[in-house]
Amino acid sequence: MVRKACSDEEFIAAWKEHQSPEKVSIAIGLSNRNVMKRRRIIENKYGIILEALSPSGQPKIYIPDEQMQANVTIDNGVILVGSDCHYNPEYVTTAHRGFVEFVKYLKPKIVILNGDIADFASISAHHRIGWQKSPTVKEELDEIQERLGDIEKVRPAGCKLMITIGNHDLRFSGKLSNILPQYEGIKGFDIADHTPHWKWYWSIMVNQTCMIKHRWHNGVHAVYNNTMRSGTSFVSGHLHSLKITPWTDYTGTRYGVDTGTMACIKDNQFAYTENNPVNWRAGYAVLTFINGKLMPPELAEVINEDEGLIYFRGQLMKV
Repeated sequence: MVRKACSDEEFIAAWKEHQSPEKVSIAIGLSNRNVMKRRRIIENKYGIILEALSPSGQPKIYIPDEQMQANVTIDNGVILVGSDCHYNPEYVTTAHRGFVEFVKYLKPKIVILNGDIADFASISAHHRIGWQKSPTVKEELDEIQERLGDIEKVRPAGCKLMITIGNHDLRFSGKLSNILPQYEGIKGFDIADHTPHWKWYWSIMVNQTCMIKHRWHNGVHAVYNNTMRSGTSFVSGHLHSLKITPWTDYTGTRYGVDTGTMACIKDNQFAYTENNPVNWRAGYAVLTFINGKLMPPELAEVINEDEGLIYFRGQLMKV
């Protein structure tokens, strides 16, 4: 018996359901080769993208070209970089309070939050841990806006506010784009819509010599691998380890920097660590440029969360 020809609408519906050429092939009775050919024809015909799942089962990540990389120039001045805030409505951390004070004190040219300003555990692909309570998406957005507002109020005139996209931040639009793809482009359906004073990018390249982005390599040697393999100074977050590894070769000295976390390491949002020791430190990084050249980066580290103590440049500061 000859199978009835599949209409464009039926093909699109099958693709959205399965998001895999192999599974669509079985569903509509076409070879893989013909499925891929039909996919390209329909994408061109209707001006749409039929996303395929990656091998891990998660949709491939799509970021608009204008958010791919920002190129900035700074001759003399400071870039203040914090990351992995995982802002929690229950508590304003010592690192965040210190970061706000540093914005006032150092008067940076650029403030960068290097990914994962949100946690979004309630919309994570990972299962809930026992009966653990997580804030709602609205509660997290409200907290993010309030904490970013702390920074906005004290920034010096002309200071740029930038965020690199972190894997936790992607949960917001990732959840919506897969459940409600028809709402693409409507205001509020992208996390950047809720932070109007901040610009979001995958990567931020400074003076063509210093790359700032949320993550690349993993593991204890991540910052070494980042700067050695990229050929440039490389400032990353994600691993919460707060450290600096210099690398020198015939081109000179460059720096691998991990910007740590602005969250409280003991917070219940990290219950997945199962009370194991973690090689994490709370704090943030100070990047100073003189005549366009990055000087040795500096770290501000939270020494005592409960007492609000931060160490920087040989001094303990209480915030």
